[in-house]
Amino acid sequence: MQFRQLLRRLYYSLKPKHSAELGYWQKCWRKEGGCFSNAHYEKLLLAMAREQDQSFLKGKVVADFGCGPRGSLSWIKAATALIGIDVLIPHYLQHFESCMKQHNMTYLSSTESYIPLPDNSVDILFSLNALDHVQELPIICQELRRVLKPGGEIIGSFNLYQAPTAAEPQCLTPEILDKYLLKGFSIQRRLISAIPKQGYLYQPLLDEKPLPVHNEAAVMWVRARKG
Repeated sequence: MQFRQLLRRLYYSLKPKHSAELGYWQKCWRKEGGCFSNAHYEKLLLAMAREQDQSFLKGKVVADFGCGPRGSLSWIKAATALIGIDVLIPHYLQHFESCMKQHNMTYLSSTESYIPLPDNSVDILFSLNALDHVQELPIICQELRRVLKPGGEIIGSFNLYQAPTAAEPQCLTPEILDKYLLKGFSIQRRLISAIPKQGYLYQPLLDEKPLPVHNEAAVMWVRARKG
């Protein structure tokens, strides 16, 4: 079993991960007629935060790590600044610049080991199905912790127990996330649900009726405050 896992890790380390991610967004772009839809983000991110409206973001610096090119924060009007952080921003701009210019947010290119923001500069950090995409999980988790202000919050959705792929080389678990991302944080909310066999991926969490997890792929929603 250990040998098989080693071979799998080697295979995905050699496969062009960023090409796979860009290819995914290009497929979405074509399917949606050459302009990304993003209306669903408001309902989804508010549900992750367990908030009725965006008033809790008033006057805040809000960021989204692993934002993609879709305009995940475009719905927010109350914040002081909206920052989308992604390794592939330069590539997204090459392909989707005209659409991204309409998103009313700042797109910031990072690496998987450094986010070009000052220490303690972000109030609210969203992340939606992004951490399983990185190669060096401990390093980027430390960066996310660094840029978040004391008292700031991480509001995240994380895919759990999924076999590595070209675009998603990490197999996340709650224990791994607690160790590298959330250690020392105050957990405000945590929901874990198995992924439904049919229907919308996040529906059990939206309904606050999580499905029991039995050694299968799952999703975890967390809201946690930095001490």
